[in-house]
Amino acid sequence: MVKLADRMSLIKPSPTLAITAKAKAMKAEGIDVVGFGAGEPDFDTPDFVKEAAITALREGKTKYTDAPGMPELRDALCAFYKRTEGLDYTRAESIISVGGKHALYNILMALLSPGDEVIIPTPYWVSYPDMTLLAGGTPVFLKTEEKNGFRFTADELDALVTPRTKAVVVNSPSNPSGAVYDVATLKGIAAVAKKRNIIVIWDEIYKDVYYGEGRLRSLPHYDPEVKPLTLICSGLAKNFSMTGWRIGWVLGDKEIVTAMSTIQGQSTSNPVTFAQYGALAALNAGTGHIGPWLAEFRARRDALLAAFERIPGISCLKPEGAFYVFPNISGWYGKKWSGGVIKDSYDATTFLLQEARVAVVPGDPFGAPDNIRLSYALGMDEIQKGIDRMAAAAASLK
Repeated sequence: MVKLADRMSLIKPSPTLAITAKAKAMKAEGIDVVGFGAGEPDFDTPDFVKEAAITALREGKTKYTDAPGMPELRDALCAFYKRTEGLDYTRAESIISVGGKHALYNILMALLSPGDEVIIPTPYWVSYPDMTLLAGGTPVFLKTEEKNGFRFTADELDALVTPRTKAVVVNSPSNPSGAVYDVATLKGIAAVAKKRNIIVIWDEIYKDVYYGEGRLRSLPHYDPEVKPLTLICSGLAKNFSMTGWRIGWVLGDKEIVTAMSTIQGQSTSNPVTFAQYGALAALNAGTGHIGPWLAEFRARRDALLAAFERIPGISCLKPEGAFYVFPNISGWYGKKWSGGVIKDSYDATTFLLQEARVAVVPGDPFGAPDNIRLSYALGMDEIQKGIDRMAAAAASLK
């Protein structure tokens, strides 16, 4: 029997991908499942982006590019942040990676040595801890509470910093909670980073999916002095519905970006060339298309929140961004159904899948054992069907 690398014992398969695959498999068997698992918009990629990639294919632009991405795409990325954020970056401070997930992985591989700590606020995107472990680091969890909107304070962050702390991950808007940090807190986080000389891994992949007034900004916009310590990580998956195109990026310190480029050059090499041409068109055009998407997302979110107020045992904070709701289902704990007793979020997920034919993601892998995550990146008809099924299943609990 082959012995796998020891590192494989440290990590687990992504639960979001697993539940989505399970729902798809059930649908393939003819079972009608409402899938709230996938974290990807159901809107199509804008046509002008697709046409740019198609044109690149027809023109034979299918060869290798520079490992960190085409120079003209990296220049367009810097110009995009100058235009939208007023931030100055150079080509040498930018890298295009194979999606936002790959960008984060490259960051951690470039930064961490054994024993280095990464502070990860709860609830967190499921891959942060596993990526940290794969890179040889140690995840340190900054516990937040639902009563505080799943947000931490600068003082709470400062209290967890040790001589081994290398970085803190800040994801705003948050996956899974949809929480958004206010400006005062962001300035406090920046102050801690400067005082303690730690890197802020600023994951803004959902920045454009925001339901409040105005628009959200990158961390250095609020405090320019923290720019040398900030690694802005994002991509086109959510704001351009380009999840399968796998285009992500990082902007930040030249030395770190150069290290990431070296890692990328020895692993994946460049992102797909014709996808980069689509990305070039997207960045040059900007996000003017997203208004109708936000209106639809907001309506879906509000429909789910209204339903949770009527379903016994569920409560839910109002997400300010992203396209997830993260309801607390601890009111179901101890309740019985035909498959047994609900004791945790995994049981709740099993209950909903088997009893209601509704696929959701358990909160435990996000560091929130009393919650489940539902994506509302699906049509309103499916959402209403899922609501009706959840309500009927919850009413059957004893």
